[in-house]
Amino acid sequence: MRILKLSEEVGEVAAAVIGATGQNPRKGVTHSWDDVRSELCDVMITAMVALRTLTPDAEAVFAERLRFVDARAAAAGSTP
Repeated sequence: MRILKLSEEVGEVAAAVIGATGQNPRKGVTHSWDDVRSELCDVMITAMVALRTLTPDAEAVFAERLRFVDARAAAAGSTP
């Protein structure tokens, strides 16, 4: 269920971006970029809660993934 909640939160980010850019002609601008940032934080929190549900050592799993992504970016010549 926590994974489904993550999908819901991502949908809220999408709705906020649509609202911040006024892409819905019927509604116009309904959100701010602060709303988008807040919704992105909600996605991150929900993802971490889901990860913690799957493993008791979520911090180590996340840190390892960050190292992997950092190494991949460095190999590609990108800045993390």
